[in-house]
Amino acid sequence: MKNTMRADGLLFDKDGTLFDFAATWNAWAFDAIHGFAAGDSALADRIAEALAFDLTAKQFRPDSFVIAGTNREAAEAVAAVVPGADVDAIEIKMAQDAARAPLVPAVPLSPYLSGLRAKGLKLGVMTNDSEFSAQAQLDGAGVSGLFDFIAGFDSGYGAKPDPEPLLAFADKLELAPERVVMVGDSTHDLIAGRRAGMQTVAVLTGVALTEELAPYADVVLPDIGHITDWLTA
Repeated sequence: MKNTMRADGLLFDKDGTLFDFAATWNAWAFDAIHGFAAGDSALADRIAEALAFDLTAKQFRPDSFVIAGTNREAAEAVAAVVPGADVDAIEIKMAQDAARAPLVPAVPLSPYLSGLRAKGLKLGVMTNDSEFSAQAQLDGAGVSGLFDFIAGFDSGYGAKPDPEPLLAFADKLELAPERVVMVGDSTHDLIAGRRAGMQTVAVLTGVALTEELAPYADVVLPDIGHITDWLTA
């Protein structure tokens, strides 16, 4: 079976890919913004604007850098508008709070990932979130043990859209980059995959739409559950 498939490894983004982005992070961000504002509605508006978050609609705007950015970048944006803020403290709090966020899987993850492993595929996660948050969230979902590689922007390999963290996955698992599929919901994911010489699959469980993702993807799918058929098509 393995030799009939178009890949030997799958590297997943986390937010918007393994987990539905809007269902997981919009409510979390709304609460976080008001937490940092500490009751100051004008400050909440400034923080929301810095993060490109629509407080009225309670959702990230499609152009928000937070969707594909790193935890550090989000912390810096908040610190830039909060008087006397300590960016390091904000970054730590965001990582800790994110690790406890109630995640909504895009598909039932345990049977899905177990099925991929049964086909002989190597699996990894590379997120621009912190490694701490990624590990905690995957532990909470009961699936961290199904991955051969888990990395965040702070794991020492760099962050997407740079290809280095993707190539680290291929190198660690001794996979040819062209036999690896980078799966993600943002152009950061897909551009990194192209730069690494990998195949690229876009999913629509994030914020970006088909027309934004299609130029960088070999295929655009509704969610990760559709990848199994695509691998053997």
